Amino acid sequence: MIGMEERLQKVLAAAGIASRRKCEDLILQGRVKVNHQTITQLGHKVSDSDHIEVDGKPISREKFVYFLFHKPTGVITSLNDPQGRKIVTDFFKEVKQRVYPVGRLDYDTSGLLLLMNDGELANQIAHPRFEIDKVYIATVKGYPSEKTLERLRKGIILEDGPTAPAEAKLLEMDEKKGQAVIELTIHEGRNRQVRRMCQTVGHPVIKLKRVRLGFLTLGELKMGEYRPLTAKEVQQLKSMFASGME
Repeated sequence: MIGMEERLQKVLAAAGIASRRKCEDLILQGRVKVNHQTITQLGHKVSDSDHIEVDGKPISREKFVYFLFHKPTGVITSLNDPQGRKIVTDFFKEVKQRVYPVGRLDYDTSGLLLLMNDGELANQIAHPRFEIDKVYIATVKGYPSEKTLERLRKGIILEDGPTAPAEAKLLEMDEKKGQAVIELTIHEGRNRQVRRMCQTVGHPVIKLKRVRLGFLTLGELKMGEYRPLTAKEVQQLKSMFASGME
């Protein structure tokens, strides 16, 4: 819930309208009303009792909820799919709030995914300028050498530019199957990044799972299960981005 009074753009961002910067633009464009009056000043503050509209539609100011989900493979990280495939929110039918995924996990990738209805925190977690560890366990074809792992650590040139330095270590090798398991820690969130990195160094991914995001891990959650974040975890997440919130 919103406290005594908050800046209008912060309330809009928290309601999931857009990023804080884009919400400021909406206000300057005269597209936001408070108690039926158009507001064009960025310093305007609002409280819980104020009625806020964007483009004539009231914003939702429901209670914030936060979930950690163990996404199975074969599930789309989206709110809908024209092809009729299973989507992550299909697992949250009993949650009355409208939650949405933070960032993405590929259709073929399993593992840790956050879902919430706190738009501002979601934007901050997904924003590229906030570096948050994303740890993946990848089963790959062949046996990556130490030289190959070092290439991954230093950064790989992909079609959309070089990747940032990563952590990479070999966990096990299966000589019968001709494959290995590696752990990769990246800080970016580019589309299919881990798969593309491994493909580029000659070890295509067979199976991929995200096991950690920042300080959050899957724990005992089985595929398809979720749990609410604790109040302490939510506070810890928010404190990670505190310096960039104003």
